[in-house]
Amino acid sequence: MKKNKQECDLQSCFLCKLCMPEWLPAVAANKKTFHFKKGDTIFKEGEVVKGIYFVFDGTVKVHKKWGDEKELIIRFAKNGDIFGHRGLGEEIIYPVSGTAIEATTACFVDLDFFKTTLRINNEFTIRLLMFFADELQRSERKMNYLAHMQVKGRIAFSLISLYNKFGVTADGALNIILSRQDLASYAGTTYETVFRILNEFNQEEIINIDKKNIFIRNFAQLEYLISDI
Repeated sequence: MKKNKQECDLQSCFLCKLCMPEWLPAVAANKKTFHFKKGDTIFKEGEVVKGIYFVFDGTVKVHKKWGDEKELIIRFAKNGDIFGHRGLGEEIIYPVSGTAIEATTACFVDLDFFKTTLRINNEFTIRLLMFFADELQRSERKMNYLAHMQVKGRIAFSLISLYNKFGVTADGALNIILSRQDLASYAGTTYETVFRILNEFNQEEIINIDKKNIFIRNFAQLEYLISDI
C-alpha cells in the first residue's frame, strides 16, 4: 500500500455523492488516497477498525475465514462503493477482510471524521442506513442459497450476481476477471467443482468461456437452476 498521487474527484464515491456540497472541503482535508496492488490486503479480519474506505478505481473482495483453510467471499466493492463498514458497532473489529483483486485506488477517512460526517449529513446517513438494510437482505439470501441450494445453483446464482453488479464489456463478457478460486469462494464451493461445472455450462451453451472471460448465453437456464429451493 502506498499513498497515491492521483487524488479522487470528490464526486464519484458513495460519500461524496451524498454528503452536502458544503461538506466536501472537509472531506478533501480529511481523506487519504491509497493505491493497492493486485492481491494486497487492505484490512484483515480481527484487526481494529481505524476508518472507512471508498473505492475510487478498481475492485475489492470482502471475505472471511470459512473453516480452517477456506474463505467465503461476502461481496465485491467496485468504483464508488463503500467498504470496511462491517467493522462498525460496539466492538470495532473487522469481522471480514478486504483484498484488492486488481490494481485499486481507494480513499480512506478515519473513524472520528466518519462519525462526524454521519451527524452532520442527514441524507448520507439515511442512504447509508438503507444500504445496510439492503446488504443484510442480500447476505441473508446468499446464506440461504449456500445452505439449501445444489452447487450448480450456487454457481449460477454467483454468475448472475456478478452480471448484476458489474455488467458486461462491449463484447458481452462479464466486466470482471475472477480467478476460478475466487469464483469458488464466492459460490461457497471448491476450485475443482467450479472448474468442472463451468466446463459443463460451456458445453451446454449456458455460458461461453474465452480464456479468463465468461459470456452468459442462457440467462433463463441459470435462473432455472436457482429457482429450485
